Amino acid sequence: MTSRERIIEAINHREPDMLPIDFGGMRSTGINARAYKNLKDFLGIKEGNVKLYDVFQQLAEPEMEVLNLLGGDVVQLHRLAPAFGIKIDRWKRARLYDEFDALVPEDYTPVPNENGDLEIIDNGKVIARMPKGGFYFDQVDHPYEHVETYQDIDDIPIPEITDEELAYLEKEAKRLYEQTDKAILAAFGGNIFEAGQINWGYEKFFVDLAINKDLVHYWLNKLTDAYLRDLDKYLKAVGKYINVIQFGDDLGTQQAPQISADMYREMIKPYHKRQYEFVRNNYPHIKVFLHSCGAIYDLIPDLIDAGVEILNPVQISAKGMNPARLKKEFGKDLVFWGGGADMQGLVNYGSIDQIKQHTRELIEIFSPGGGYVFNQVHNIQSNITPDKVMAIYETALSFRKNGQ
Repeated sequence: MTSRERIIEAINHREPDMLPIDFGGMRSTGINARAYKNLKDFLGIKEGNVKLYDVFQQLAEPEMEVLNLLGGDVVQLHRLAPAFGIKIDRWKRARLYDEFDALVPEDYTPVPNENGDLEIIDNGKVIARMPKGGFYFDQVDHPYEHVETYQDIDDIPIPEITDEELAYLEKEAKRLYEQTDKAILAAFGGNIFEAGQINWGYEKFFVDLAINKDLVHYWLNKLTDAYLRDLDKYLKAVGKYINVIQFGDDLGTQQAPQISADMYREMIKPYHKRQYEFVRNNYPHIKVFLHSCGAIYDLIPDLIDAGVEILNPVQISAKGMNPARLKKEFGKDLVFWGGGADMQGLVNYGSIDQIKQHTRELIEIFSPGGGYVFNQVHNIQSNITPDKVMAIYETALSFRKNGQ
């Protein structure tokens, strides 16, 4: 099988010829730029570049040589501006963390403030900030933080996908389809709950979900209408090339969902369902992928009902996210994409042998019967050493050597 065929089998709940693997195929299965540079050095790969495509999380784009060495079956179709409106179709060379040279987006020009933090400024306003010594940006601008009326909401336009981006997407999707044999994961977005937190600010959005529901519904209806308008154009441009479309909404904390199941059903689920059903009704060959961190066990039946077909990152360290129970209860309805190594816990403090055993046990739980794509839980962070990365992926590759 080709990589693309392998993923198609897995996401249709059939056992492929060997374990499907994702290394860096989306913005929550990726690798921090520093960790990627260290991995390349460890592997003795001197050619190529560290390419910083996600400035928000500081993620590197895996090069094909690295992707193939680690068994990666998936490539990502990026949005033109994945973070902070910064386009990734033009590049320049820059110094990262005062440690190494990398390619960064041409318009990525963070500036230090008086505290030594890095700031991204748009039209004179600070929209994101990386603390001094940090490796990630925090969004600090919340354009809806003062809305109180429907008119306040109407006064803030929701951007529409541009012809420039559609042309970029179609060209990139065609290139990935014709020049690789990898499955193509299209990163659409479509955030509902997270969009509220980011645009309204966390405190205001949580309060208004409880006491100003009509205002929240008014905005979420407008937002979803805009998403569906864009989704229609997006899929007309790339639908014939892609295999998976990725949506995102972090619904959990470490201990529980961020909101109750009842509030999810009332305030968020209708807007998820409109998007996911649009894809499933009009492009049945494309699988609906939801990235949702945290302890979301109680929400999974509703996510399935809303139309989710693939769940990531499968945060096994969160309360209630027991791998065996997840596979037993939801394995017929959901593809699990992730869950292969606990990046919060054991990978940080465990030995190489412990990491290998841990990864092996998780694959043995999730992979039988298909419906599984291997990846660690969320991104490989900057502090993870390359020997640990290789322990994870060599274990996954060992299942291929053993015909599993």
